[in-house]
Amino acid sequence: MLFNSFEFLIFFLIFIGLWSLCRAKDIYRWGLITIASLFFYAWWDWRFVFLIIFSGIVDYKAGLLLDNLLGRNRKAVLLLSLILNIGLLGLFKYSYFLSNILQDIISLFFVEFQLTNYIAQDTFILPLGISFYTFQSMSYTIDVYRGRLKPTKNILHFFSFLVMFPQLVAGPIVRAKDLLNQLKSYRVPNYLERWHALKMVVYGLFRKVVIADNLAFFIDGAYQDKINFHNGLFWLIVSVAFSFQIYNDFSGYSLIARGLAKYLGYHFKMNFNHPYLSKSFQEFWGRWHISLSKWFRDYVYIPLGGSKRGVPVYIFALLATMLLSGIWHGANYTFIIWAVLHSVYILMERVYKKSISYRLPELAKVCFVFFGVTIAWVYFRAANIREANTIVETIFRGDWNINVRELRYYSDNLMFLILGIWIEIMVYIKSKFKLLKKVYSIYNLDVISVVITILFILLFRGEGKQFIYFQF
Repeated sequence: MLFNSFEFLIFFLIFIGLWSLCRAKDIYRWGLITIASLFFYAWWDWRFVFLIIFSGIVDYKAGLLLDNLLGRNRKAVLLLSLILNIGLLGLFKYSYFLSNILQDIISLFFVEFQLTNYIAQDTFILPLGISFYTFQSMSYTIDVYRGRLKPTKNILHFFSFLVMFPQLVAGPIVRAKDLLNQLKSYRVPNYLERWHALKMVVYGLFRKVVIADNLAFFIDGAYQDKINFHNGLFWLIVSVAFSFQIYNDFSGYSLIARGLAKYLGYHFKMNFNHPYLSKSFQEFWGRWHISLSKWFRDYVYIPLGGSKRGVPVYIFALLATMLLSGIWHGANYTFIIWAVLHSVYILMERVYKKSISYRLPELAKVCFVFFGVTIAWVYFRAANIREANTIVETIFRGDWNINVRELRYYSDNLMFLILGIWIEIMVYIKSKFKLLKKVYSIYNLDVISVVITILFILLFRGEGKQFIYFQF
């Protein structure tokens, strides 16, 4: 069930009607959130509801045991919980990929063994959002183990945190310590909070259906070889367009999720903070998919040593964290290359921190970081490394001639790329001129902005497509 669908609108209206009746009592409130969210998930494929329930029961029971056990027994419970969670994720998401890697390693010894013949690529259907809810569930048991969270004794309380429908299938990844406490009570949001919730939903839909979906037609055409020319300028435009497609698609989903939660009286932390305005690659990762970046920081990077135990430990921790992040995104070598590129960017940034390049004007730094991120996105989008290498080579080789007749067919789609760039430019300008920010915040201008955005959604929505991050 997509946020940008008529079915979801009906679902949410029914939910709101029931919410007003159930929210006052804990057990009814948690029960409604749990049942409605599982129904929301079952709309895609009811069979995988049992997978979420199993994973949730494992971590709910693990939390209770961790609260009562001591020493090695606690470690054993945590380890069992992690093995089951990671094992299920690996089974459904990485079986074919791991068999492919093993097959490639065996071939280095001149032994032919077609392991992938025994595991068809479509043997396991990838459950929707499994990477998100698995990480969310794991954070609960880890925090209980560390003593940072008291386990909940009520299973409906736990499941209302785990499966809450706004963030169930594509995040943001909400920590148990943040949401469980909020779910202990309820509050009716005031008029201003509901207005902000509406704005989030409207702006999120705009990012998704107007910018991302319209760009998808042009980008898919390029990667499916439906366009007759493929020079450097063309692929640079395609790559920049994909940068804005994936950003608006995913940040749009996060905004809608935050808006829906806010309308119910709950707060999800910001997941995107205009990452393409970053002046460094490290800053980019503080602005992009913030909930995932912080998850890896707290549960992988810092436990591995972080940056406080010397350079060798820092390099190892960084590479391990980024590689895990790449693999989390998908079972393909291209995601590993994407992660390695960002690791190299951050390491080079650390080495040359005081070089002349870091005395460049602020806007030049922003453009430099955006270009590096865009090149990395090529590997994220391409079907394989060979295709990505060809595209990157074509971009750096030059050849800036442009076939205006061919691009004219996609001119409407490219207008939405210009619109996406213009929005980020305006955000940048507003951040530099406080007076403009103060003028824009006048209530009437806010209303006008929302009305214009709704008109854009109604008049210029693209072909409805599944959110990109649903595949993760």
